[in-house]
Amino acid sequence: MLITPKIRGFICTTAHPQGCRRHVESEIAYLKGHLPALKNPPKKVLVIGASTGYGLSSRIVAAFGAKAQTIGVSFERPAADRRTATAGWYNTVAFEELATEAGLYAKSINGDAYSDEIKTQTLDLIRRDWGGEVDLIIYSLASPRRMHPKTGESLNSVLKPIGQSFAGKTVNIMSGELSAVNIEPADEEEIRQTVAVMGGEDWKFWIDALSEQKLLAKDAVTVAYSYIGPELTFPIYHEGTIGQAKKDLEKTAFELTEKLQQQGNGAAYISVNKGLVTQASAAIPVVPLYISILYKLMKAQGTHEGCIEQIVRLFSDRLYSGQPVPLDKGGRIRIDDLEMAPEIQTKITELWNIVNPDNLSDYADLAGYQEEFYRLFGFAWPGVDYELETEEKRAIPSIDV
Repeated sequence: MLITPKIRGFICTTAHPQGCRRHVESEIAYLKGHLPALKNPPKKVLVIGASTGYGLSSRIVAAFGAKAQTIGVSFERPAADRRTATAGWYNTVAFEELATEAGLYAKSINGDAYSDEIKTQTLDLIRRDWGGEVDLIIYSLASPRRMHPKTGESLNSVLKPIGQSFAGKTVNIMSGELSAVNIEPADEEEIRQTVAVMGGEDWKFWIDALSEQKLLAKDAVTVAYSYIGPELTFPIYHEGTIGQAKKDLEKTAFELTEKLQQQGNGAAYISVNKGLVTQASAAIPVVPLYISILYKLMKAQGTHEGCIEQIVRLFSDRLYSGQPVPLDKGGRIRIDDLEMAPEIQTKITELWNIVNPDNLSDYADLAGYQEEFYRLFGFAWPGVDYELETEEKRAIPSIDV
């Protein structure tokens, strides 16, 4: 079939298999030229949320950089009834094929990572193929919903301020239209459910299950990804419902570190990463405008990074540098340091206050945002002929559909 991008709201409902493969190939190519030798790198890596964004880049760095065996867990849809698969499905197809060509072990599990069923399936695979000894667990889930495995409750997260309403501005990236946004504060039930979906409980369930089954190496490290962002988004993010969930995630990191220290010499970290164009961030009011301005400034300064650049630094400069892992006052790894540089944030605040429809293109990189958005779904990649028909049905080698 001829596959073209079909945009609905803030998502693209189609994905291109060759473009997704080009995405994976480009990250592997960057890695080979920029990753220094790692000190005591991981050998067996589990990535929970492995099919897109930071999770996918983490799996690429672990496999092609550290030569680790990897198992990836994700929840993606295969192609069916003249409908393409999701981008994450095609990314996983490409990753496994390229890993196999490179002689690397790579298997994937597709299903709801919050469920006990998928946890059991994953642990069974680890026991069968690895005999235990997982030494790095990346937790990179970004779902708006969760079915609680113990209670059966259906939980939904919301992005809302707490205590008072929020008024700001945002941009429609496709049309370039600036508009005002008003968000009412969350109630206690919405806060509770957001923490239950995006907090640390499921991360803890995964580590507890691995520990109970004796599938963790004594020096196992686990990392969960987070975001703080600039002060101008604090009311709806860092100080809002999502911020409450992130605080719970950080509390969980300290609890898991204590548990891992009792069992050996392991640790749990929160890695605060840079704001990027993702399916999740595209849905957050204010953030697309902020990211567009951020990209313009960082590209001009020569400090702009995407997922793969961020994760290369996480592995080489933080986790496996041979030195103690550098942490901020809150005990977090910070690879958002270039984004949060004072000169960048001061300039963003200045531009934020004066940006309007007439000067938007001068101050914001809308074209760059649009290109990265399309590339998330396998479009706008050089070297791919989008005028050719392509087979939409692609199998993930390690998964029977």
